[in-house]
Amino acid sequence: MLAEELTTAQLRVLSHPVRLAFLRRLRDHGPATSRALGREFELDSGAASYHLRRLEAGRLIREDPELGTRRERWWRAVDDMSQFDPSVHDDDAAARQYVQSVVLSAAEELHRVAAAVPDADRTWLSEAAFVDLRLPLDGPGRRALLAELMTVVDRYRDAGDPATAPATQVNLQIYAQR
Repeated sequence: MLAEELTTAQLRVLSHPVRLAFLRRLRDHGPATSRALGREFELDSGAASYHLRRLEAGRLIREDPELGTRRERWWRAVDDMSQFDPSVHDDDAAARQYVQSVVLSAAEELHRVAAAVPDADRTWLSEAAFVDLRLPLDGPGRRALLAELMTVVDRYRDAGDPATAPATQVNLQIYAQR
């Protein structure tokens, strides 16, 4: 396991696309204020603050008092990733809404990547892998593949130093085709 499993309460918090986007933004670019996040996501400061308070209540973000002032609170992600295994949760609406939010967010990101492909430099293209492969696996085979892939991901995740990490990130989505 790469990270602590999300709780049902955290799934409910993250099932809202704005909160999922805020958490990803804080993970990818570091601490921010509600005012800065509101501007970035075109929300008024009250709405941004509300979503941040929900993330804080879910123990997904925390205030960074070293950066804050009396008038401004800075927020940072508690962890660098979330892990959700549907098999250890009840089959409830919150779990399904969370999965849907994650998939829609990944689809939006893929659209941004697709739009950038015509102008992408050769290095980016040579370091990317677009694998169009379908593996006919049953339930135990899918779980074994996932466990093995997550072990490899964990090894690479632990190898990097976040302070000296490059500006690019690798994204990975694994799911069974319906």
